[in-house]
Amino acid sequence: MCADIPGERAPRLAPLPEAEWDGTLRAVAATTGPLNVFTTLGRHPRLFEKWIGFGTALLMKGLLGDRDRELAIMRTAHLRDCAYEWGHHRRLALAAGLSEAEIAALRLPLDDHGWSDDDLMVLTAADELDERSTLTDATWAALSARFGERELIELVMLIGHYHMVAFALNALRVQDEEGH
Repeated sequence: MCADIPGERAPRLAPLPEAEWDGTLRAVAATTGPLNVFTTLGRHPRLFEKWIGFGTALLMKGLLGDRDRELAIMRTAHLRDCAYEWGHHRRLALAAGLSEAEIAALRLPLDDHGWSDDDLMVLTAADELDERSTLTDATWAALSARFGERELIELVMLIGHYHMVAFALNALRVQDEEGH
């Protein structure tokens, strides 16, 4: 379940039954399985088609390394209190080389773990965008020393995208596939 909000825990919109899937949703489900994030957002076919292309570009076709991408997504999932996003990206984070201890540390203040400078700048970017909706000049300078302009744009867009996804998952009360 996403976000511990008092009140009813049932999904606000049930996942779309398979008999009602369009070609885009069928193709996505054939690749990923019938994940509730997709079968719920698939209730708006035109929007889903555009969104899935953008999300796929960020997740699977981006310029950022897997570790940087998953650090940014996992920190955002934590900051937005989205258990669905956290749960689904946890395995991707492990595959990207994060350890169990690092994944646990993503829920802590950044100073409570010995992050490398590279990891810390990505996590700081996620925190600053969450808190301020922008980056400080110091963080921008640190990121600019490491990333080119395309990666900088992608990092900011990635973090913003996963904020949006967390908002949708939380507001729609999308349940994990086990119904939690």
